[in-house]
Amino acid sequence: MEGINRWLSFYVNESVNHDFAIRRYCPARMEQEQGGECQDQEALVFYDTELCSSDATSSTPCLASSEVDDFVDSFINMDQYGYENEGQGEKHQSFDLAKDDADADAYSMVNGVFGYVPTTMEDSELEIYEDLTTTILEEKVQMCGPFGTTIPEFYFATGLKCRLSSVLPHNVIANGAAMDVPLITRENKLEAFQLLYQNTPYIAFGFMAANEAICQASQGKCSIHIVDLAMEHTLQWSSLIRALASRTEGPPTLRITGLTSNEDSPKLQSSMNVLVEEATSLGMHLEFHMISEPASPSLLTMENLNLRKGEALFVNSILQLHKYVKESRGYLKEILLSIKRLGPTALTVVEQDTNHNGPFFLGRFLESLHYYSAIFDSLEASMLRNSQHRMKIERLHFAEEIRNIVAYEGPDRTERHERVDQWRRQLGRAGFQVMPLKCTSQARMMLSVYDCDGYTLSSEKGNLLLGWKGRPVMMASAWQVPSL
Repeated sequence: MEGINRWLSFYVNESVNHDFAIRRYCPARMEQEQGGECQDQEALVFYDTELCSSDATSSTPCLASSEVDDFVDSFINMDQYGYENEGQGEKHQSFDLAKDDADADAYSMVNGVFGYVPTTMEDSELEIYEDLTTTILEEKVQMCGPFGTTIPEFYFATGLKCRLSSVLPHNVIANGAAMDVPLITRENKLEAFQLLYQNTPYIAFGFMAANEAICQASQGKCSIHIVDLAMEHTLQWSSLIRALASRTEGPPTLRITGLTSNEDSPKLQSSMNVLVEEATSLGMHLEFHMISEPASPSLLTMENLNLRKGEALFVNSILQLHKYVKESRGYLKEILLSIKRLGPTALTVVEQDTNHNGPFFLGRFLESLHYYSAIFDSLEASMLRNSQHRMKIERLHFAEEIRNIVAYEGPDRTERHERVDQWRRQLGRAGFQVMPLKCTSQARMMLSVYDCDGYTLSSEKGNLLLGWKGRPVMMASAWQVPSL
């Protein structure tokens, strides 16, 4: 284990107690320290197969506190992350893995372990490589409490297991076992997303900010057309319809065009019909039009989207633009230029505010560990540990994101989140300028509903950032094409 820790340990300005994450996310740890024992819990009906498990029938032991520490420390340096005092923000440490040739040589083995299998290895390097693999494959541990609550590090461990199973030589994989990844259906994902929307402010914050930007920019417009880049549900639109219907100048005509891969969903069709009836009852005309194609430069044209003269066009992207980043960002630029050519009144963008698209895997891994630890900490503070809603949010939503970030590369890695300053550069290069959001008071009022002191709100050059204890989690922004 010393060899593994030598490769995976980074020096930061401060050292914090890594017991924080274990204590926070593993109630069993607290019970053991008080002389209690880990209690078994009956598996959930909706998810009874361990993520990425190669042996679904194997038991999942709860380790003693010292063993938990050793296991987590063997592949995750927990000293990298911690919260300051309750009222202070986090000090974020960035990692430059190749700032000089010496550093590049020092980390070449790390990049080899996690990114590819080198053609030649020294004996000591191969030993570290095999030790890391054996740790994850043989010590399959779900760090659980009496209610089955799992800590985020478990999801990272399973993501690493998936990644290593696809890159290691055959003789390094235990018994040559293939990875069994349980199928999570579209319905499962939508249910988890809706639960996240109902129980935390992260999604509602994005919807609120985007809708406020649309209302702000559409004042005096009698006809509005919204193009949603990925419409799998209608959760965003009810509040917008009510806001537009209450305008002093009267309600506008509203058209919503949704790009979707799920046009035939009965639930989606039913929810659209409900919204049309609601709009009619409020004296507003509403139309839905669905296009069963993902956004692409060839699709984003006036003809394909059936744009009409005199309409105020809005393009809405909720947690979607990062999927077009790819590795070179060239495709994202094409998408943004295609949107610009449509001449929108505004482009609304809501994204995760974190950097999961760096060139080095280990930097991405640690950044994502910090990010999702903050999210899981907020779930711990706002939802009961035995809540099945919380378990669904963790396992069907966040676990999927984590596995995509950790296990995949190339076109399969779609969760390429970036920070607000990077989005500002990319959108600026495509010809957009920020449209300052003026909904800070509404956002603060919304956060007060959740009755949780950890959520923080800040403004970053016209963009709004929602965070947890000072750590940014979500970014909301609106953009315009400057008039000539």
